[in-house]
Amino acid sequence: MANKQDYYEVLGVAKSASEQDIKAAYRKLALKFHPDRNPGNKEAEEKFKEATEAYEVLSDQEKRKMYDQFGHAGPQGMGGFQGYGQDVNMEDIFGQFGDIFGSIFGQEGKAKQQRAKRKNTGPLPKQGHDLYKEITISLQEAYTGVKKEIGYYHFVPCPGCDGKGLKKDTSYQLCTACQGAGEQHFRQGFFTFAQTCGTCSGEGFTIPSPCTICNGQSRVQKFEKIMPTVPKGIFDGAELRVAKAGDAGVFGGQAGALFIKVNVTPDKRFKRVDDNLESIVMLTYPQLVFGAQLEIENIDGTKESIKIPKGCPVGHRIVMSGKGFTNLSTKRNGDLVIIAQCHIPTKLSAESSELLKKYSELIGTTTTDGESSIKGFFKKFLG
Repeated sequence: MANKQDYYEVLGVAKSASEQDIKAAYRKLALKFHPDRNPGNKEAEEKFKEATEAYEVLSDQEKRKMYDQFGHAGPQGMGGFQGYGQDVNMEDIFGQFGDIFGSIFGQEGKAKQQRAKRKNTGPLPKQGHDLYKEITISLQEAYTGVKKEIGYYHFVPCPGCDGKGLKKDTSYQLCTACQGAGEQHFRQGFFTFAQTCGTCSGEGFTIPSPCTICNGQSRVQKFEKIMPTVPKGIFDGAELRVAKAGDAGVFGGQAGALFIKVNVTPDKRFKRVDDNLESIVMLTYPQLVFGAQLEIENIDGTKESIKIPKGCPVGHRIVMSGKGFTNLSTKRNGDLVIIAQCHIPTKLSAESSELLKKYSELIGTTTTDGESSIKGFFKKFLG
């Protein structure tokens, strides 16, 4: 006993160390020299025993006071740490310090918290899963907004037990096998193993009298139809979220959401470019030359009046401000863009053909629009 190392030196703390300092120092040493981490290492086992003996004394105010006054003889006079002058059984240490080892290795402390919580509240509620669906809409519907019916299966709270899983006037029973922890711990030598409780399947509770409709599951599957609003301005590939329309939670847990991916089909006359709506209008050559006033139909069926300027070049873009798609974030509208193209007839009557040839002879067969332009020549018409 005379050669015993000073307890403060064993833990590596000063004599003025606080209770928290002592506990932190011991945790550090216990993790380092714990037999589970040093199998077959006798030196580590001895250091672990020394640290545990030092902690047992210095963590107790009365024993620490006696130790500070009388040294190693003090705590032994009080019936201090038993058996540490002799061959000590490691199981005795685990038994005496189960709480601190539980906090170090994350087992007993966690189980106690679960048990305490479940004794007061019953089974822990679990959130339901999110669900995913897809819908397809036209470009016109994306422009105007639309309501779309969706039918799908999902879990809803059981109507027979209000989502509790119990028959009326019955209650849950704390699992006697795991005492509500949901898992059981087994020790084999220095090692501790945890596994899901087979009696309650990890729930911590059993249901002696389950609801006959849901068989104790607290929810049932049901086919339902909803009519979510697809906002105007929606773009292809966008995702809508309908809160609480997914699977109902278990034992009163919050329901998941329903996510709806929106696919927008192309349109024959219009296309979307960012928030703009673009369309091509086919004009005759005279309309391009002399200009024209036209009435066109927008994608939503409304009529719009546009003016074709004189000498309108092919590809000219006529912009109608604010007539495009609504931006979902800013709520501002893009533009309607009309692109002028020239209609080239593939068949002409004999009279039309002769008139077009005469017109060509009158205006000539050479184009010159500035020095950088390309000059084109042809000798005769193909038709």
